[in-house]
Amino acid sequence: MRAVRAAHGPPPTALGRPGDPFPARRIIERPEPGNQPHLDGFRLPQLRYGYPRQVVIVSIGDLVLDVRIVPEGPLEPDDDSPASIAIGGGGQAANFCAWTAASGEPVRLVTRIGEDETGRRLVSDLEARGVEVRAVWAAEPTGIIAVVVGPDGRRSMATQRGASVGLSPDDLEEAWFRDAALLHVPAYSLFVEPIASATRAAIRIVREAGGMVAVDLSSAAGLRAFGPAHMAYVLARMKPELLFATEAEAATLAVPLESLAQVPVLKLGAAGSMVYGRKLAAPEVKMVDPTGAGDAFAATFCIAWLHGATPVEAAERAVQAASQSVTLAGARPI
Repeated sequence: MRAVRAAHGPPPTALGRPGDPFPARRIIERPEPGNQPHLDGFRLPQLRYGYPRQVVIVSIGDLVLDVRIVPEGPLEPDDDSPASIAIGGGGQAANFCAWTAASGEPVRLVTRIGEDETGRRLVSDLEARGVEVRAVWAAEPTGIIAVVVGPDGRRSMATQRGASVGLSPDDLEEAWFRDAALLHVPAYSLFVEPIASATRAAIRIVREAGGMVAVDLSSAAGLRAFGPAHMAYVLARMKPELLFATEAEAATLAVPLESLAQVPVLKLGAAGSMVYGRKLAAPEVKMVDPTGAGDAFAATFCIAWLHGATPVEAAERAVQAASQSVTLAGARPI
């Protein structure tokens, strides 16, 4: 196993960083429990985690390099096309953590990344934003996503996930998850192995410690490749408290979201969002870049809900945050 450490922590060890609140212990694959904790009612009970437990949000998944391309006009085949090109941090799990940290909430990213200059810079940037990064360093290169933004604001993404998909249960420490009030799971972290097994292991630890799970369906194309029926089965067993989906993802899944989670949340882009049939309209803004808007939405929703907001209240705040995010270039807060 490769060394596990945070970028600015002590030298690599198998036990993580000194001073962890819980002794390090390997997470071992076990059969999924038949019944997992599920909340009653629509508002988070404020004492669910025991007072004065700190509300810690954890996400498991990708930290990659984003290359954002905004052409000035149609792309010319076999020729030059003027464009605005920017490079920055990306990955759904990492972006979610960046937006969460920007709100002042304690947040931790668990990820696997290439032990290269790109990976080190990405981890350092995220830590500078206030995110606690538990990085498993790998020989494979750091992943890259090329995002092409069209004139209508719609995006096309070419992805090379690199080292991130190699995260395995043996890479994890229980201490990274045992204090989590909520584990954010991009569906990207469920689509392929071994990261899917690592994610299931993390979910079990969070459940055993009394935490909750939020799943974002991430990608309609990813769902089609994984199998919509298979994903519906996975979600039915996982019983996430929160489930985020775009209209395309919900249509691809073809199963009522309310049958799979306590709080299903439909992300409608510029039209806002929908919770339990109630539509929350988004304000009109001048869109610069929609990249990361869904992550800003999910982060804001999770924070509000953990602090006692109803789903509708949380969605109202999330719509405002997402609307502001599209006025910025890039996938993260400035």
